[in-house]
Amino acid sequence: MANRGKIYIISDSLGETAERVAHGAAIQFDQAEIRIERRPNVSNCQGIDAVLERAAADSAIVLYTIVRPDLNAHLKRRADELGIRTVDIMGPVIQALQDVLNMSPQLVPGLSHRLDREYFDRVEAVEFAVKYDDGKDPRGIREADIVLLGVSRTSKTPVSLYLANHRLKVANVPLVPEVPIPQEVFQEGRNKSIGLIIDAELLMGIRRQRLKSLGLGSSAQYATMERIMAELDYAWDIFNRLKCPVVDVSNHAVEETATRVLEIRQGGRHG
Repeated sequence: MANRGKIYIISDSLGETAERVAHGAAIQFDQAEIRIERRPNVSNCQGIDAVLERAAADSAIVLYTIVRPDLNAHLKRRADELGIRTVDIMGPVIQALQDVLNMSPQLVPGLSHRLDREYFDRVEAVEFAVKYDDGKDPRGIREADIVLLGVSRTSKTPVSLYLANHRLKVANVPLVPEVPIPQEVFQEGRNKSIGLIIDAELLMGIRRQRLKSLGLGSSAQYATMERIMAELDYAWDIFNRLKCPVVDVSNHAVEETATRVLEIRQGGRHG
């Protein structure tokens, strides 16, 4: 007969942190049968007492993540009275950080899950930027927070991905004279469009370098001044029709361009 044990998880939030620790420890005892029961959102002394009484009856260990000092103290005191072995998952770490940083913690239940939500929002925004990169699907314009427009090699993609780390959904649309701009830009995207522009000479150098890296000749039309001027004129025509803000990316790092886009968005269309 395998050895049996039980662990109760008590938390004033979801208790997932303590449950992961419990599973990580329990897996080290493969010859034992260990049951884990999680009791989340315990927010008062009565709730703590109810779980502790069950734990005492089951001769269970209690793992807990209770950040409120009054509830934490009550749990420790009541567990001692009932002879229950307890493990405070977060308390010692919080205390150590408090001592080292010489500052008080917020002691707000569930903050880690708010951070998790921010993480998943960033992942979603990155996936959005990839899906709607380079005008692949104009339907993304409707859902986008920002729509970037510009000719080739104006940093649309890296700026989109940088902004995704700020949890912003960004679609970008290339401006090519021979390719009609999607009507969604003028319909759903007009009030969230931002143009990216660049110095013609600088763009010619960037494009020639790009052709060289691909093993192509630098004399291709893509990198000629005549072609570049035609594209930039077309871009300005679109920007004027949209009456959208324009950011000059010439000699600016991606971070600088993205910061300017954020400033425009936070300050209003023409802020």
